[in-house]
Amino acid sequence: MRDQVLWRKTARIAMMLADRLDIDIERALDILYNSHTFELLSNPESGLQLQSDNYILTDLLRELEVSCPV
Repeated sequence: MRDQVLWRKTARIAMMLADRLDIDIERALDILYNSHTFELLSNPESGLQLQSDNYILTDLLRELEVSCPV
């Protein structure tokens, strides 16, 4: 059950990321799966799974800003 909830949360965050960055969903999933944010999201001990989708998206966007500043 927990895996299904995480899978749906991941899908929602990837869709939000794709919309926010105006990229396709495959690229958004690639970015998400290769992020430190996803590592934390995959670890139940981090507590990130309990946060809202918007909170996690904001965290991911901050991570992307730091790794690829404009």
